[in-house]
Amino acid sequence: MTPEAFNTLFSIGIGFALAGALANGYQAMSQRPAGFGLLQEGVAPRTFAAVPFLVFAAPFIIMRNTLRGMRLESRRFEFVMMATVIAGFWSMMSGTFFLMTLRATGVLG
Repeated sequence: MTPEAFNTLFSIGIGFALAGALANGYQAMSQRPAGFGLLQEGVAPRTFAAVPFLVFAAPFIIMRNTLRGMRLESRRFEFVMMATVIAGFWSMMSGTFFLMTLRATGVLG
């Protein structure tokens, strides 16, 4: 496995782990699952604060909603695959940003 491929897989894993931790932390604090409905509360500081949260929690939310919809609505395989690719790419981008931030602050070498 090349170092670039390993770095990409590590970024995807870190992105999904970060998304899951954020979404589950939100659910533990507010007693309701996180979702994109947080953006529909009108113009308020709470809505603006939800944007950075959703940027990093989105891969988990997308996969949770996709897998739930697959069971309840029996969605087609193509839709599930497309959502998985989108969540994976989003996870890779957020994981890469998170790792770059850790490197810039000196936490990672």
